[in-house]
Amino acid sequence: MQPERPPRRRVLLGAAGCAAALALPALASSRRAITRMTDGPFYPPRAWRERWSDWDADLTRVDGASAVAKGEHLGLEGRVIDTQERPIDGATLEIWQCDALGHYRHPSTEPTVDAVDNAFQGFGSSRSDAQGQFRFRTIRPVPYPGRTPHIHVKLRHASFGEVTSQLFVAGDPGNARDFLWRGLSADDRPALEMRLQPASGDSGLRWLVRHELVLPA
Repeated sequence: MQPERPPRRRVLLGAAGCAAALALPALASSRRAITRMTDGPFYPPRAWRERWSDWDADLTRVDGASAVAKGEHLGLEGRVIDTQERPIDGATLEIWQCDALGHYRHPSTEPTVDAVDNAFQGFGSSRSDAQGQFRFRTIRPVPYPGRTPHIHVKLRHASFGEVTSQLFVAGDPGNARDFLWRGLSADDRPALEMRLQPASGDSGLRWLVRHELVLPA
């Protein structure tokens, strides 16, 4: 028997003590586990990350900086589930991406004479709750030479070990030219497509994505 698809639901997005109720469409998940990919050249190593104290789930602000990150702010939230739709509690999630100027925070890119958004954290970490839910605040990813907009994601849990992949913006024209996107089968692409919706309310967000990350059992 095929698992019942989740119903339409309303989710709350909170920011700075305010919550905005948003009507979202049903979660579109193929129930196929996300495709494994490599870390890529800009996954910040642990020893380097330990020099910083601010790697929380809000990538749009950096401790000690009054400015907020450049770019279009995006709320990324959803659930970590297995292929049987069971929520995965306590999964560690990490995301990293370039800033709005195309710069990654990584030891190989610093110091640099290129433009850098010092108000963008670049890397963030969170954990899924008992319902498998997670939430990040970041920016809409931007392209840089050779790559379409994407967000790297790494997940760890005793049930599946470690899985690294990337999330792509659904319908972005750059996808057709991206070597990693082209390497995905039509069946595997939906699990990695972020469907952006305009955010509402006073959250300060421009976009909202609710996405299920499906992991092997």
